[in-house]
Amino acid sequence: MAPRKGVTQIAEIANGIIDPVLARRAGINTALLGSWDEIAGDSFADCTRPEKITWPRRGDLPEEGGHRPGVLTIACEGARALFLSHAQGELIARINGFFGYPAIGQIRIVQKPVSNAGRHPRRLRKLEGEKARRLEGMMEGIENENLRRAIERLGTGVFSAKRK
Repeated sequence: MAPRKGVTQIAEIANGIIDPVLARRAGINTALLGSWDEIAGDSFADCTRPEKITWPRRGDLPEEGGHRPGVLTIACEGARALFLSHAQGELIARINGFFGYPAIGQIRIVQKPVSNAGRHPRRLRKLEGEKARRLEGMMEGIENENLRRAIERLGTGVFSAKRK
């Protein structure tokens, strides 16, 4: 179904309002926040959250008007911060790959609780029996591993949902 003329999705309106506020106050955008789970990966998605990006002041930039990368502040829970500090290089590469240019040169880790309310509501149990075989049959021929995992999560949620 094609969108009707003059109709705008609420997400577009909200992002149009929120992005400038976040960019001004935290130097961050909703695209980074929305993609954080994929960027951080399975190891850190549940215990981290990007807080703000600090960009260098104009006077601190090189004379030729070049770009200097910013510092991303990440909130991280407890002892996982130590593991995150060891994986900084890989995380910086993933973030810069997301932006498409070397936007981040350094990560600053702040230890504090990270609210996961609504992000990962519950872990689904593996399907068994007929439901597992049916889902496996549906995924036959899917070669992309990321797509396969996403469809498996979706199928597990659908097949394990309790019907009323």
